[in-house]
Order: sequence, then C-alpha cells, then structure tokens
Amino acid sequence: MKEEIKITLPDGTTIKHPKGVTGNEVASVIGAGLAKAALSIKVNGNLYDLSRPILEDAEIEILTDKSDESKTIIWHSTSHIMAQAVQELFPGTKVTLGPPIADGFYYDFDTEKPFTTDDLLKIETRMAEIISGDHEFTRETIQKDDAIKMFKEKGEEYKLEILSEIEDETVSIYTQNDWTDLCRGPHIPTTSKIKSFKLLKIAGSYWRGDEKRQQLQRIYGTSYSNEKELEQHLNRLKEAKLRDHRKIGKELELFAFHDIAPGSPFWLPNGMILIRELEKYLREKLDEAGYVEASTPMLVKKSLWEKSGHWDYYRDNMFVVDDGEEVYALKPMNCPESTYIYAAKTRSYRDLPIRIAEIGRLHRNEVSGALGGLFRVRQFTMDDAHLFLLPSQITEEVNGCMKLISDFYSIFGFEPKYYFATKPDKALGDPELWDKAEVALKAALDTQNIDYKLNEKDGAFYGPKIDIQVKDALGRSWQLATIQLDFVLPERFELNYIDENDKKQRPVMIHRAIFGSFERFIGVLIEHFTGNFPTWLAPVQVVVIPISEKHIKYATKVYESLIKTGVRVNLDSRSEKMGAKIRDSETMKIPYMLVVGEKEAENSSVSVRKHLTGDQGQKPLEEFIKEIKEEITERRLNNLN
Repeated sequence: MKEEIKITLPDGTTIKHPKGVTGNEVASVIGAGLAKAALSIKVNGNLYDLSRPILEDAEIEILTDKSDESKTIIWHSTSHIMAQAVQELFPGTKVTLGPPIADGFYYDFDTEKPFTTDDLLKIETRMAEIISGDHEFTRETIQKDDAIKMFKEKGEEYKLEILSEIEDETVSIYTQNDWTDLCRGPHIPTTSKIKSFKLLKIAGSYWRGDEKRQQLQRIYGTSYSNEKELEQHLNRLKEAKLRDHRKIGKELELFAFHDIAPGSPFWLPNGMILIRELEKYLREKLDEAGYVEASTPMLVKKSLWEKSGHWDYYRDNMFVVDDGEEVYALKPMNCPESTYIYAAKTRSYRDLPIRIAEIGRLHRNEVSGALGGLFRVRQFTMDDAHLFLLPSQITEEVNGCMKLISDFYSIFGFEPKYYFATKPDKALGDPELWDKAEVALKAALDTQNIDYKLNEKDGAFYGPKIDIQVKDALGRSWQLATIQLDFVLPERFELNYIDENDKKQRPVMIHRAIFGSFERFIGVLIEHFTGNFPTWLAPVQVVVIPISEKHIKYATKVYESLIKTGVRVNLDSRSEKMGAKIRDSETMKIPYMLVVGEKEAENSSVSVRKHLTGDQGQKPLEEFIKEIKEEITERRLNNLN
C-alpha cells in the first residue's frame, strides 16, 4: 500500500492522500469548481505549482485569481510568455530577468535594435497566439551542469552568469510550448489561464542595475484572469499619471531636481512648509510618547561601519571620502551612531527604556537608473528612532511603536497593514540571537491580535522586522514605516546597563521609522491627495481676492488679520479678471479663496470659495478665522483626494 500523508485545509479539515499527491489532485477531490479555478497552491506557507508533488504532511491552501499571491504568479507567467514572443519575433535577442512587480511584470532584453511602440503591438499579437494555444507550464529539476550546457548552446550569457552564482547542484527550469527559461517558479498551470493582458511601455535599464554593465531594453506589462480587472488597472494607471508627484511637485513649486546633484531634491519654499509641518506633527507625537531627540554626525570614519557590519553588507551603497589619512563615509543610516548616544553615560535598568529620536540627513549611492522622483533618492531625511530596553520590555515597546505609527497615520486617512519579515540568507550575528529576536517580535504581534503577513527571509541583516504598508487613494500599497528588533548591534558595540544585582547586561535595541523618509512620504502624500493637501498642510491656506482695485484696501485688512492669527495667506491684488484669479488659485490647489468687494467691506465679511467645492456663501471675517483656525489646529482631512 502506498504511503499516505495528511493534508490540512485552511478550515482545519484533514484529508489523507497518497504521498506525492499534487495540488491539482487535491483540488479535484475538494470540488470540480475549485479545480477549474485553481492557479497555484500554498504548501506550509510556500507557493508551489499545482503539478508539484507533496511529499510530507502539510497545511495547504488552493489559490485562485482572488488571492494576491496568484496575481503575482499570473504576472510572472506572462513575463515568460512575453519573452518567448520577443525571441521568436526578434531572433538573436538575449533574455535576462523577468520578475513580477507591483501590479504587473517586466522583462529585460539585450537586443541590438531598440524596441518601438509598433514592436509592442507585434509582441502582443504573438503573445495572444501563445496564450490561446493552452500550453502547459512544466517544471523540471536538472543538474546545474546540464543547465549550463543548455544555456551555453543557446548563447544566453546572462543565464550563465546567474547559474555561476547558484551553489546548489540542481536547478529548476520551466517550459511552455517549446520555450524554456531558468526559473524557481511557481507558474500557472497553462497559458490559457491568462484572460487579458497589456504591454505598457518600453524603458532602458542596466544588467543588475549597474550603469557600468550592459544597457538593456525593458518591457513592462500587466495581465489578469479577466478583462474587467485589466480595464480597472488601466484606468488606475491613467489616474496615477495625473497624480504623478513629479508633475504636481513642479506645478505647486514644491521641489526640483537638477543635474548638478542627481537624485537629491532641491526643496523650494512651498515644499519646506510641508517638511516643517510634518516635523512639527512628528515632534508632538514623539513628545507624547516619551522620546528624546538627538543628532549625530553626517561624516563618520570607516571603522564605525566596519564595527557595525555595514561596511561588508552596504559598502556599495555608501558615498566614501578619502582625505589621504582616513577613510570616511557619509552615513546611509543613523543606527550605529545612536549607540554612542546611549553609551554616553552609565545606564541603570531603572533608566530603561530610553527612546532616542533623530531627524537625520542620510546619503545612499543609488545607481542613476534606479532614481525616481522623491521615491528613490540619494539624499534624504530619515525620521529615525532607536529604543534601548530590557528584554522584558520588548512586547510593551513594540506595541507602543505600533500604536504610535497607527495614530500618526490616521491623520492622513491611512490604515496600516503589517508584514513580519524574518532572517535573510545574508545575516549578521549568532543564530540563537536571531531565533530569540524573531520569537519576541512575533509574540508582540500576537499579543495585539494584529492580522499580519509573513515575509520570509526579508528581515534586515541585523534583525527581524515589522514592515508597515499603507494604501493610497488608488489602492496602491506603499512601504513606509518599520520596526526592527536588534540583538546584534548592542553586542557589537558592547552596550550595557547595570541590573538590580549590580551586574552588566546587554540591552535590546529597536529601530523604528514612521515616514520611512520625508521625501518618500511627501511623494506618497502628493499622489494620495493629488496635491489637494489638508488645510493644515497646504503651503498656502488662503488667498484673498479683491473684486476690483478699489477693494484692495479692505482685502489688505483681511490679509493682515489672517497673518496675525498664523494662517498662511496670499493677497492677489493683480489687475487680472476675477475668473483668472480664481482659476490660478484652483491650479495652485489653495484650500480657501476669500473674495471681497463693496458688500463685504461694509459688513466686515468675506465671500468664501472652497477649492474643488465652490461657493460657500458669505460669512463674517471673525467667524471664518475661528473656523479655519479650528480646522488647522485639529488637522482635519479635506477629503478632496
């Protein structure tokens, strides 16, 4: 009798199956409808092809197109189909990498002649033919040496480079129709599971993101299992283009980029108002939560980064300065230097926890091809904090960090989603310390009954972390805040506190950021609100518009009254038509326009127009001032996104 294994379904039901049963077979036993809709299977938390044998007792989940994981598999499979079409249409083209990304996929190609938009149409036509052929995606595990021979015969030099870095003796390959790629998978069962797709754009890239390596052609695309989802996605892309923070940032005079400082924003006066308002709000929340603020040097000796481990793990992303006597680096993060703040004096267990915040300027040597507006920069400001605590305080302090982040985001209408990231393949420190840190961080999440997802092997190199994402008005997810638990740096920097028995002990360290960076957060806010900021955050909150030249005197009085109460206000006394002034104010997305003429001057009132809403009627000036001050003080949302 064939050996049996126990399969546990998401509802806790268990089923006995022969060892080697596939996801397809399990789905068929559960029901014909599920078997037809199935795209992949999750086995003990890992994604597999439906055709892959299950060899041991397992908790499984059959995934359909309703799951986010299956969408990434659809995108990955479509990238393979696109690569097949490209190589068939353009012989001699070499393939590199083609991963799924947020809302789609890309594949990078090495080709002599750049692709054109007409080429995209040809590629789409061939892809449709491949998809309608209903070809199976078949997985095969082969010896690495055989794979090297195969791709050498094909002249695929990039695949050979990837293979040279793989230490395993075997690798997996996937084939659809007669086209084969080196790939870990998983993939959908057949090409016909893709019901709709679209190639979106062509861009330049570099092999491995290194501008010193071969320049490549990148084709972006997306795909779905039904036409409606594709149409919705394409509409979101159109809306995203209108919300592009680079476009709006220029229109609202928030920031600029120049060739003299690639990847480093020049903050204009309007943009600095955003930064100062966010800093003010942040410091209020930090004060409430019991933080102290510190500042550390920007340029630090190489020896610090060697001691922390960053030199080995992060050297390529650092700007290095050699003065002939010493080697320095501009700090890419604040973490190691915060240990010197802690170690500035002897600490007792009674002093802990100590919560040290820093709003610090950082530099990271991002390759030019990776730079993208405020989302990927070389110079940025980080709202860092480092907490030093007793092991017994981990749960309470992690929970405190999560509450702080949740409260902070609520003012913008963001709801945090939590992701638990575990030890990466390349990690520093004793494995036992890692195990201890992961158990502690997971316990903190579990005590709050927080719904979170597991991101295997995605932790920082010195500790596991909780990543926090938010969704914007278009439903896009953004990685912003993080909470990282660290037993390694306290060990490396020999930090200690004196316990109740007068003996030295190691503190635990928490790394915490809320914005992620001011630049990235502001970029997200711009696109979330389409530049229609809440009044408290708007660079200009009110514009006063006199109907004619003879009303400028009263308009000036209104302007000065608002200035005295701390409202950011402009006076538009230009000799332009009223309609033009209102249009200009709308273009600059100023929350309130106060129109004043003879009637308003006579009774000390203002006629109020609200951005995107229109005429709000006439009201006494003092009443308007009282209302707008309350709106600003309470940091209310305008709900104009």
